Amino acid sequence: MIRGYFFGLVFFGFAVLNAQRISDRRLLRQLHKISQLNSAFTGVYVQQLGEKNPNAQYNAKRYLTPASNTKLLTFLGAVETFSKLPALQFAFAADRTAHFKSTAYPLLLHPFYPDSTLLAFFKTHPSWVYHSANTAPKALGPGWSWDDYSYYYAAPSSVFPIYGNSVQVVQDQEGPSFTPFFPAEADTLVKNVARERFANRFSYNPQKWKAQDTLYRPFIPSDSLLIKLLAEAIDREVIFNEEQTDSLTWKPLYTHQEETLYKGLLYDSDNGIAEALLLMIANEYQGVFLPEVAIDSLQSRWASWLPDPLEWKDGSGVSRYNMVTPRTLVAVLQQIEKQLSWEQIQTLFPKSGTSGTLKAYGRLENVYAKTGTLRHNHNLSGYWTSPKGKHYAFAILVNHFTAPTSEIREGITELLNWLQKKLD
Repeated sequence: MIRGYFFGLVFFGFAVLNAQRISDRRLLRQLHKISQLNSAFTGVYVQQLGEKNPNAQYNAKRYLTPASNTKLLTFLGAVETFSKLPALQFAFAADRTAHFKSTAYPLLLHPFYPDSTLLAFFKTHPSWVYHSANTAPKALGPGWSWDDYSYYYAAPSSVFPIYGNSVQVVQDQEGPSFTPFFPAEADTLVKNVARERFANRFSYNPQKWKAQDTLYRPFIPSDSLLIKLLAEAIDREVIFNEEQTDSLTWKPLYTHQEETLYKGLLYDSDNGIAEALLLMIANEYQGVFLPEVAIDSLQSRWASWLPDPLEWKDGSGVSRYNMVTPRTLVAVLQQIEKQLSWEQIQTLFPKSGTSGTLKAYGRLENVYAKTGTLRHNHNLSGYWTSPKGKHYAFAILVNHFTAPTSEIREGITELLNWLQKKLD
């Protein structure tokens, strides 16, 4: 009797442990049942938070295109580097002249996430002297499509972004209104609003507009344009100074907009914010505004826990040169959880069916994750909470498909629902 009870306990314990691990063969069979994923190349990795072994994996060591899942790397780098984000550096000379220089902070007069505290600070002094940086990023990242230059998601990077380096164009009965103002000419040959590739010359088609339509088009940033636009916005004098002044004592200005900025990154997948964060990290580490410096520095810091080396080229995931393995993305998510509380993760990550880019995942429950989409690639990586209160990190990367993204989304939903059920 005792012997039978003992073996029963052993069998039960084995069953419980086995329920927490889905075999590779079983996962593969399930993937074959999901028609939407049959013609794609898929990688999967699931791991309970705080654990070392995976609960499920398939093609976990294969390199795939992460698209905007790259922003998870950028986000981890930012929360590791900054307890709070410096909006700018400022100093007052002996004659009380106000000076400022950039930290690459991107929310000055941003069309979606404007930092009113920063703008109000600029209005506290009658004039400002801007000190330019001695380095600057390339306008477009490596592996970006050159013909994306006219779209908001490919707004060029700069040392000191203003207005998100984009112009907002609103159509009314009088014609288009540009914020910030740029002159524009009517042209019935353009689709709606267009900018010349190498100049801030805009045109619009009055026949392709409806009242109250709003569009966003990038402008080409420069130090001279920054000074002009800032001076107009604050109604103050802004002077350009190329000299490096060592006699000034610089101080950071904190405006406490971390939640707003990180939600822009994770909820809305804003590429300009992602690229700016890499520049902020590079400036914090080595005093330069070069994304490759941030990437190299972070990879060196992460070498001890990264399962696989990163092919990492930009902050946003617009570059098709980026490649990462599913198990590496889960390792990144594990590190993010070490930096943040679960409540912070629930606040900063969009929730399935509810907010941000996860509104389209209405049939998922208790998932907090980041989407990543490029043509022929769609990914979902993040966390879920089980009914028993366990937290899991997961990465599902689906590459090289030709079906509509909506179908791939349905396939990911079916797979994730199955994983949640089997690992409950």
